[in-house]
Amino acid sequence: MKTYNCIVVFDKTKHNILFCKRIKDPYKGLYNFPGGKVEDGESSEDAAYRELHEETGISRSDIMLKHFMDLTYYVQDFILELYVGQLADDVTLVEEVNPLVWLPLTSDFTDINAYAGEQNIAHIVNIALKCPLSSDQIE
Repeated sequence: MKTYNCIVVFDKTKHNILFCKRIKDPYKGLYNFPGGKVEDGESSEDAAYRELHEETGISRSDIMLKHFMDLTYYVQDFILELYVGQLADDVTLVEEVNPLVWLPLTSDFTDINAYAGEQNIAHIVNIALKCPLSSDQIE
C-alpha cells in the first residue's frame, strides 16, 4: 500500500490555513493541503517535513508538525497521513508548482466545487483544530 501525506498549516494566529490550488489532476483547480508521497526508506515524519518544504518553503525551524490522523483508502490502495502545525511567525512562501493561498477558517470547506477530497477537507480541518498546538514548541 502506498503512503501519502497532507499537512494542515495554521498561520501564527490560527485564523487561516495554508492551501495550494492544484494546477493538474487529480483535483485540478481545487484547493488542497500541501503534501505528497512518502518515499521508500523515508520515515513518515521526514516525508511530511520534506514535502512541506518543497511545496511551500516552510522548514522544520518554522513549524513543529504533529501526526494527528490517518485515512486508509482500501480500494485505491493507499494511506493518507495527516500532519498539523502552527507557524511561530510569518514566513515567506515559496511555491514549487501549485499556487499557495491562506484561507480563513470561516471558509466553507465542504464546497466540492472549491476543495479537493470529496468533503474530507472539512473533516480534517475540524479534527486539526482540536489538536493542541503551540508555536513555542519549535526547537
